[in-house]
Amino acid sequence: MGNASSIEPTKTIFLDIDGKKEKIMFSRHCGSRDIHDLIAHAAGVSRYAEISLKDSAGAFVSLNPTMPINTQSSPYKVTSKEPSPTTGDGEVFTQVLSQVASQFNNHFSKEGVFKVEEMKTDIATRLSALERKMELEGLKAVEIEKCKRDISDIKDQIWNAQKKFVDFNRLSNETHTDSSLSDERKISLKRDVPSYPKYTLSQETIEYLKQPTFDIWHWEPNEMLSLLEHMFHELGLVAEFNINPITLKRFFLCVQENYRNNPFHNFRHCFCVTQMMYGMIHLCHLWEVMTREDLGILMTACVCHDLDHPGYNNTYQINARTELAIRYNDISPLENHHCAVAFKILSNPECNIFANVDKDTFKRIRAGITMLILATDMARHGEIMDNFKMKLEPEFDYKNKDSLDTLKMVLIKCCDISNEVRPMEVSEPWVDCLLEEYFNQSDREKMEGLPVAPFMDRDKVTKPTAQIGFIKFVLIPMFETVAKLFPVIDSTMVEPLRIARDRYEDMKEKNSMPPPPSQSNKKKTVTEK
Repeated sequence: MGNASSIEPTKTIFLDIDGKKEKIMFSRHCGSRDIHDLIAHAAGVSRYAEISLKDSAGAFVSLNPTMPINTQSSPYKVTSKEPSPTTGDGEVFTQVLSQVASQFNNHFSKEGVFKVEEMKTDIATRLSALERKMELEGLKAVEIEKCKRDISDIKDQIWNAQKKFVDFNRLSNETHTDSSLSDERKISLKRDVPSYPKYTLSQETIEYLKQPTFDIWHWEPNEMLSLLEHMFHELGLVAEFNINPITLKRFFLCVQENYRNNPFHNFRHCFCVTQMMYGMIHLCHLWEVMTREDLGILMTACVCHDLDHPGYNNTYQINARTELAIRYNDISPLENHHCAVAFKILSNPECNIFANVDKDTFKRIRAGITMLILATDMARHGEIMDNFKMKLEPEFDYKNKDSLDTLKMVLIKCCDISNEVRPMEVSEPWVDCLLEEYFNQSDREKMEGLPVAPFMDRDKVTKPTAQIGFIKFVLIPMFETVAKLFPVIDSTMVEPLRIARDRYEDMKEKNSMPPPPSQSNKKKTVTEK
């Protein structure tokens, strides 16, 4: 079985740069950007140039540590393009920039108030017109795609500027309300498809993707989008739901845009949870006990389970009486919001991956996804686990809908909090991310005079104390219970959790030991003797 160590420590890749043969070598610890810069150097272009690789069949090859190895006789063809056009078609981009800049500046009043809605309509109309104009004027395909990417960047910059202003305005005026509601501007795609390339995945990557040991830190956002696509195709979900592949791309793009840049609850966490579910499906051969529809519900729920998470948990929402808490009557406000955003995205025909199923099937899918996302509220942990344990006695009945629903809820819970199942070098950075998000919340709670949970207080919590109790009393019992149904879980998931528990207990013990005598004291003792 593949694992993190199965990736070779060093790779040699052969390149064809304008007819000149070159080769590069890199380790598995290199990031995609490192490899990009290495190829740019070999090609004699700047590190800001666009680099693309094609194999002998003309397929694009991803620039990442797991890219397929080639030979000197079949090098990858390198294409590079500097980012700043200066003549000819570059004038089109200059026109786009100048017109958008003009529009951008005109939408600030003399008092500095941002006319958000007016700008939204005006800029969208003008950019759409320019996009149509570029295609009508017959630009080369590569230039059209380049201009579209540049326009996308402009849209992102406008959105970010807009968001900063709105956030500043909200923070200045709010009185215990925290607008966590997803913005309509984000539900509509800012980018068109295809805006990320189709990557060629090596067989090594394809097998590695099925493992709980998969290192999610090596992958850039566009690569994660392609890996998600691969999972849906490989599991047969595209065929099962008759999904248009372009619609699938749009769906993932829109999902990505609706995850915020939180330290922990972000798009990489979404990918991490989905990949773990994909791994559990393969480890436990879930297709033998579930339908493809069930697998599709599991995977889609993972993709959507933390959409538009604001970075502050349910306790904060309820204590601060935020708009979300009021809207959902203090009942799982975040999880209800994640569901609402998910189905808002699916209500867009361009993103509706379930557009081709009948009404009854969609009704089951909607109910299933909603049930699973709501199950990720840790306030329901005891209730769900107690119910699952009852279903195991005397024997689990896969044909019983209630039993199967409970199993699916437990599976998404396992995946949602599965970081410590992964190798230490993969899991430990997640602890830092989570603590950063906790500390952001507790700092705000102190500032607003709200109750602060001890496990979120930067003055009280350490990395070992944050993890030991969680691993011992939540993770290990939950995964041990699942292992009763799927014994393979014990060696692949429970054992790594026990190792992680022991590691944090050792860390805690070392942190509690008194410091060694200072060097000056040692010298003094020797002198006195």
